[in-house]
Amino acid sequence: MRWLPTFLSLAALPLGWAAKSSSSADRFQTYHSQALSSSPLKLADSTYRKLTSAPRDYSVAVLLTALDAKYGCQLCGIFQPEWDILAKSWIKGDKAGDSRLILSTLDFTDGRETFMSLGLQTAPVLLLFQPTTGPHAVSSPEPLRYDFANGAPTADVVREWLVRHLSDRPHPAIYRPVNYARWVVTIVSLLGAAGVIFKASPYILPVIQSRNVWAGLSLIGILLFTSGHMFNQIRKVPYVAGDGRGGISYFAGGFQSQYGLETQIVAFIYGLLSFATISLALKAPRTQDSHVQQIMVIAWGVVMTVMYSYLLSVFRVKNGGYPFRLPPFM
Repeated sequence: MRWLPTFLSLAALPLGWAAKSSSSADRFQTYHSQALSSSPLKLADSTYRKLTSAPRDYSVAVLLTALDAKYGCQLCGIFQPEWDILAKSWIKGDKAGDSRLILSTLDFTDGRETFMSLGLQTAPVLLLFQPTTGPHAVSSPEPLRYDFANGAPTADVVREWLVRHLSDRPHPAIYRPVNYARWVVTIVSLLGAAGVIFKASPYILPVIQSRNVWAGLSLIGILLFTSGHMFNQIRKVPYVAGDGRGGISYFAGGFQSQYGLETQIVAFIYGLLSFATISLALKAPRTQDSHVQQIMVIAWGVVMTVMYSYLLSVFRVKNGGYPFRLPPFM
């Protein structure tokens, strides 16, 4: 009869394994049923230990966070709505629990012991516990950790991370709730804007249909871009620079570089030359008084000469070999 205890021990092993398997399945059904009514599942220290204990034939995603304002975790508050959307979407698309995944949240207020046992100094932390038994079991029992280094991710980004580690099972899609308040605000704003435009149309239409307005806007755009504005935006050039003698240099030498103030000066020169040309071509001929007309022609002629002379001097600063000169800037 000495072999009887040994035989009973061996016979009890399958029963023990079956009991553990049954316990894991019961745990999943219990917490999955709770998640159906409230997801993500709110945990405490005790429920965290029970839910993540091995053996388990299911996966658990736990967000360890600190939402209380006294902890000052801005990232926690930003990410929490996205986590809620993901959890509610997942349970909505997987009511039968075919994915064998439970999404849960453990706040620092309810899980101080867990935070201390894990050695966590920051939040949020997202852990994914993989199954230790069953068809989806993994070799390592250690949980996977999501990297929040790039800030708060969206629900779609976290879902993709979960999908990569939860193969061969359903992956419910994200369902974002309709923001009715936003729709109402948008519709009311559009109706208000339409009403304002309708009431102000007798005053706005003449301005919009004015050729002078469009000509002025076109001229401003031409002067802005021909003076090098886009070059400054692309290259991020400095506004001015030192000349090496304690002074300020307004113009950069060479045609491959320029300063911000240089662009404004060149645009002003081009604008003044354009205005002088337009005045001589359109305003002066329409002036009835010959004496005023003569003064206008002489004045704008002097402005054009002086400004064009200064423009040539700027060209010589950009390129020392530029051959053309015009008084007074020789």
